[in-house]
Amino acid sequence: MVRPDLQPLSTAVRRDLDDKYAAREAGLANSRRIIRLSANAIRALHRDEGDRAEQLMAEAAGLVTETEAALAAHPDVRHVGFVSDATKEYAEARLTAALCAGEPIPLPAEIGVDAAPYLNGLGEAVGEMRRRLLDKLRVGDMDEAERMLEGMETIFELLADLDYPDGMTGGLRRTTDVARALIERSRADLTTTVVQERLRHQLAGD
Repeated sequence: MVRPDLQPLSTAVRRDLDDKYAAREAGLANSRRIIRLSANAIRALHRDEGDRAEQLMAEAAGLVTETEAALAAHPDVRHVGFVSDATKEYAEARLTAALCAGEPIPLPAEIGVDAAPYLNGLGEAVGEMRRRLLDKLRVGDMDEAERMLEGMETIFELLADLDYPDGMTGGLRRTTDVARALIERSRADLTTTVVQERLRHQLAGD
C-alpha cells in the first residue's frame, strides 16, 4: 500500500495558518495598545488636557486602521472579542471628548468602528459623563452638571430603544442597565446638591 504524500497539504495548511497567526498576533498587540491609549486619552480629558487627549486618540485611530488592514483577509479573527473590545474603548474616548465638549458626536463610520462596539462605547461614556458631573458639582458649576445629566439621559433613551439580540449588539443590554443605574445615582446627587444650595442661599438671605 502506497502511503499518501501529505507534504503539499502540510505546506499549504501551514502557510495559511502562519498568515492567520501573524495577523492575529498583530491585531492582538495593536488592540492592547488601542485600549491603553484610549484609557490615557480619557484621563487626559478629565484633566482638561485636550491637546494631549487628541494626540492619544489620533495614535489609537492609526492603530485601528492598521488592525483593520491586517485582519481584512481573516474575518474569523477580526470578529474575535479582542478587536471589538479595543474599538469599543476607542469609541468611548472619542465620544467622551465630544460629549464633554458639547460637540456633535461622530458617527461609527467617521471613526472607523462597527455599530456594536460603538454603541457599547457610547453606553460606557455615560460613566465618564457621571465623573464630569461630579467634578462640576464639587466646584459649584450646576449648569454644566445639569447638561451632563441631560446628555446621559438622552444616550440612555437611545440605547434602551435599540431592541436587538445581545448576540448582535455585543451585550448592549447590560451596558444599558449599568447606564441606567449611573443616571439614577447622578440624578440623586444633582438633586441633593441643588436642594442644599437653595437652603444655603435661604439661610444666607440671598
